[in-house]
Amino acid sequence: MRLRIAATVATGVILIGILAWPLAAPAEPFGAVLADNLSFAGAITLAALAFLASFIAYFLSWPYGREIGILAVPSGLAIWAVRGSGMAGVMQAYPTLAQRQAIFASFKWEPVFWLAIVAAGFGGVLLGQKIATKPQADKSEEKSDSKLNINLNSIFALAGSVLIAQFCIRIFAQDVRIFDPRLGSVMAQPATGQIVFAVLVSFGITAFIFKKFLDVSYIWPTAASALVTGFVITAYVKQDILQYLVGHHPAVFFSDAVASILPVQMVAFGTLGSIAGYWLAVRYNYWRKHAQKSNSGRTQQI
Repeated sequence: MRLRIAATVATGVILIGILAWPLAAPAEPFGAVLADNLSFAGAITLAALAFLASFIAYFLSWPYGREIGILAVPSGLAIWAVRGSGMAGVMQAYPTLAQRQAIFASFKWEPVFWLAIVAAGFGGVLLGQKIATKPQADKSEEKSDSKLNINLNSIFALAGSVLIAQFCIRIFAQDVRIFDPRLGSVMAQPATGQIVFAVLVSFGITAFIFKKFLDVSYIWPTAASALVTGFVITAYVKQDILQYLVGHHPAVFFSDAVASILPVQMVAFGTLGSIAGYWLAVRYNYWRKHAQKSNSGRTQQI
């Protein structure tokens, strides 16, 4: 299993993280990876490579291609997410109020682009599954949950994932914090390793919770990774706050920890964390089920 996971991750790292790097490489040596760096042709090429990487990873991780192959694309994007500067570099490159308003306005929707690339990878896995799996006769199975309950659980999981993930990120993404008389405090951008840890763990916790209690897929926490940034910008990064930050603090300081994370970092590590949290919950449920059976058998013997 470890070899399958390693092969899948390596496929994404090579095809996307390394070979496709020129598509999104910033013009400056220490610039940040933004969706605006890609041309239209570059975006189409990246989506095709994401599809191909996951398609190859499906067969490399056979017979667990559906479960493991989806790791290829976010693993490749994760390489991009840690290269170059972070959000602080973007703020230094766009120092005026008007420029920062424009960049944060684009960041509301940029995570959707990165999520679309991840979704293209999901498509490659599904194609691999369709080719490799023999067609089976349809079996009508009764489900205890109605379609209404399933839809409500999905909606609740999506909205809840946004709230829980951004709450946890604020706890785990920490750096130098200084007192501010108006905002209470402002925080310097966390180190890249701290951001990786914060996003991975936050979405891992989120996916674990919703798998454990609502039995929903990692799809919904993954989708939430594209919404957290927009939610925080809309709710907390308003014009008056930006104006105050521009006038009173250096570019490396932010009013909210989530606002210091690039969209590609949020989606790449949010996806990986969601998948990991989901499977941890599956293993935990399996362990609890068999532990209870074992305890029950011992009780009967006594």
